[in-house]
Amino acid sequence: MKRFLSVIMAAVLAFGVFSLAGCGSKENTGDNKAKEKLVLATSADFPPYEFIGDDGDYKGIDIEIAQLIAEKLGRELQVENMNFNSVINSVQGGKADMGMSGITVTEDRKKNVDFTDSYATGVQVIIVKNDSEIKSVDDLYAEGASYKIGVQLSTTGDIYIKDDIDGKKMSCSVEEYTVAADAVAALKAGKIDCVVIDNEPAKSFVAANDGLKILETEYVTEDYAICVAKDNTELLADINKALSELKASGELQKVVDSYIK
Repeated sequence: MKRFLSVIMAAVLAFGVFSLAGCGSKENTGDNKAKEKLVLATSADFPPYEFIGDDGDYKGIDIEIAQLIAEKLGRELQVENMNFNSVINSVQGGKADMGMSGITVTEDRKKNVDFTDSYATGVQVIIVKNDSEIKSVDDLYAEGASYKIGVQLSTTGDIYIKDDIDGKKMSCSVEEYTVAADAVAALKAGKIDCVVIDNEPAKSFVAANDGLKILETEYVTEDYAICVAKDNTELLADINKALSELKASGELQKVVDSYIK
């Protein structure tokens, strides 16, 4: 009897172990496996490219395009918000996989990161008060002009203005702000004379602040691209492939059109 019971117990235990093993393997199937993260570095103060909505979620052209890219790569998008001047450093240092924040390709930036194909075109414009003496871009370059020009730190507006000041092409001065909204606030308060910024955010700021306008003359036209670390050639190729497919299908333009009429 003891020998018989021992055989029965052994059979029961073996069945239990087999059943548990079966359950474990089912839970670890590829269907339930967590997707690899695709970390996006951005500065969510640049509408309509990236901003924080009333519901607290990240929104904008860059955010939606990044989401579409993540889906094509089979990865889960994770947005990391930071100051604009930290975006490229974050990608370069490996803290983020890619950077999108209305970033223009420049030779200096290409020394630190690689860029994908362009996905959008931006225009730098000038915001002034309605009664400003500044009527066109030429006024900033007039002989003896001493206007204070506000820019967001490390943006192309910042780079261009400082280069022209250093190159003695203009006699104005530049005031740098961590976020664009602070530059606009300084303009309203009379601390600076104008703000150089991308046209689309400029529209949003002017619409939200009475007494401001955008000059008709453009400062410069530029292309936006996604930055990745220099040693991440595989990701660069994957993103370019995804962008090409999104352009061909019309999905990319549909995103842009939903924000820019």
